Amino acid sequence: MTAHLFSPITLGKLDLPNRIAVAPMCQYSADDGSASDWHLNHWMNLAMSGAGMITVEMTDVERRGRISHGCMGLYSDANEAAAKRALDAARRVATPDAKFGVQLAHAGRKASNRRPWEGGGPLAPNEDAWPVVSASALAYADGWQVPHALTEDEIEQTIAHFAEAAQRAERAGFDFIELHSAHGYLLHQFLSPLSNQRTDKWGGSLENRMRFAIEIARRVVAAVPKLMVGARMSLTDWVDGGFTLGEAIEVARAYHEVGIAYICCSSGGNSPHQNLRTGPGYQVHLAEAVKKATGIPVRAVGMIDQPSQADAIIREGRADMVALGRALLADPRWPWRAAATLGHDFHAAPQLARSVQLMKQWGAAAAS
Repeated sequence: MTAHLFSPITLGKLDLPNRIAVAPMCQYSADDGSASDWHLNHWMNLAMSGAGMITVEMTDVERRGRISHGCMGLYSDANEAAAKRALDAARRVATPDAKFGVQLAHAGRKASNRRPWEGGGPLAPNEDAWPVVSASALAYADGWQVPHALTEDEIEQTIAHFAEAAQRAERAGFDFIELHSAHGYLLHQFLSPLSNQRTDKWGGSLENRMRFAIEIARRVVAAVPKLMVGARMSLTDWVDGGFTLGEAIEVARAYHEVGIAYICCSSGGNSPHQNLRTGPGYQVHLAEAVKKATGIPVRAVGMIDQPSQADAIIREGRADMVALGRALLADPRWPWRAAATLGHDFHAAPQLARSVQLMKQWGAAAAS
């Protein structure tokens, strides 16, 4: 049986050994944006997983763009040095040809929150909360901060922060950058009419609403010409009157025109009123729609956790890659298990080689 999941692929300037990507997953464990020993261990673990494309967590381009006090950043020399330390360690143990990228972002009106295990939701004033910003002065939900609507000068400063963070990422040693325009964070806030009610050149028509995200992409691509740059998008808000799949396809085309090499296809996150039903592979049809309409390489994500399911997505041409998050947290050797289940050969580091036969037994049992 041919395992399509393990066929190589080229995205822009980057050659990847297989179609398995690690989805970016916030760890909420940074110190003023700087990667900690937790990240050192976490990235090394991902590096040994066998995934060809490893995207580390949402990493914010300025301090006020963090979701929480524990979120990663690339806005200071200390952040850059800490990221390089963790990445250098991960590379020393990585499987051959694995590529590492960072997801650059700004939380906008969804910033200044508690960590999930602290209850989530907006920080109280006595919890060192900070003012939040967005496209318009519209709170995400009842009880959340009303954001300051960014001025023209502040928009330009934010665009510059993305380009500067991209240069920090390059100096730290990353192979690619992913721009986060999904899940209700700042780029998505500009894209969606639910959160963008501006009447200037940054709001109103789709052309205006996409201007912020596209200009960020243009500036980042220009700032790091040696790196591959992709983007994650929420392709629909799942809310009447919100951002739609048709609009997202137009944004994807515009992204591609300025040098974006792939689209990671997610959805939702910009409204507590979203009508979203989850289930295995519940967003794959969105990736398929973008791929069919534009021809741009796409990454499917969302409750993809079975090897046969992941392989079928690639085999059927519904997406070019699959991204896994929780599945890889639960099973850091998921790509090995997928290879064993699908009958594809895999090679463990010599120190871990004694586990290969057991993994093959588990794979055979799962396939039967």
